[in-house]
Amino acid sequence: MVKVGIIGGSGLENPDILKAPEERNIITPYGLPSSSLLAGRVNGTEIVLLSRHGRDHTIPPSEVNNRANIFALKEAGCTHIIATTACGSLREEIGRGDLIVPDQFIDFTRHRSVTFFSEFEPGKMKHASMADPFDRYLRDLIITSARETGLKIHEKGTLVTIEGPRFSTRADSRMFRAWGADIINMSVAPEAILANELCLPYAAIAMSTDYDCWKEDEAPVSWEEVIAVFNKNVDNVLNLLLKVIQDLK
Repeated sequence: MVKVGIIGGSGLENPDILKAPEERNIITPYGLPSSSLLAGRVNGTEIVLLSRHGRDHTIPPSEVNNRANIFALKEAGCTHIIATTACGSLREEIGRGDLIVPDQFIDFTRHRSVTFFSEFEPGKMKHASMADPFDRYLRDLIITSARETGLKIHEKGTLVTIEGPRFSTRADSRMFRAWGADIINMSVAPEAILANELCLPYAAIAMSTDYDCWKEDEAPVSWEEVIAVFNKNVDNVLNLLLKVIQDLK
């Protein structure tokens, strides 16, 4: 039976998509997740919602307990994970408010636990394949759902995840562009790695809120801008999620 874990990112900590949700507290071997889980149904499909930064957005990116979050969703019986995230655009053609379904990532974090395999049993090495880190079926479903709901969506893109909470320097931003990255955020790479290690299909819906700081003809990104753009377009993300959940098999 399908059960979808939704990780709500910046601007989407408390989406009102669950009717009469049941709160679940799960303690994992890796500590507590960022928030209690909210379990309920959307159009008959079981949903488990987790707020990445806590319901009041009190947890900075580098302090998010990604291992506990992913493990808790697995423990709750989730068969798929869809993450939402705000991101900066590193490409002129990806405008503010645009949605992107990344197909690759660059992990530029340095201070996070990004594996469940902190030690190997004798003769049982664990090396997860990460060539295609985002689940193809989920990505295709998100793309098709966006088309059917009339939403503009970029069907692929390389996402670079930085440590945060600081934003990029201009040199950082130019370097990431030179590396081939298309969008930038502070959360997705560790989640995708950990979900793959637990064999949980994972995909992300990213919303571009700014141009980072590589575009010198406009002001660099600010937190106020990120939230303003996300809040203006958040209904697009919610409507897309509802469509994806409806069609997920």
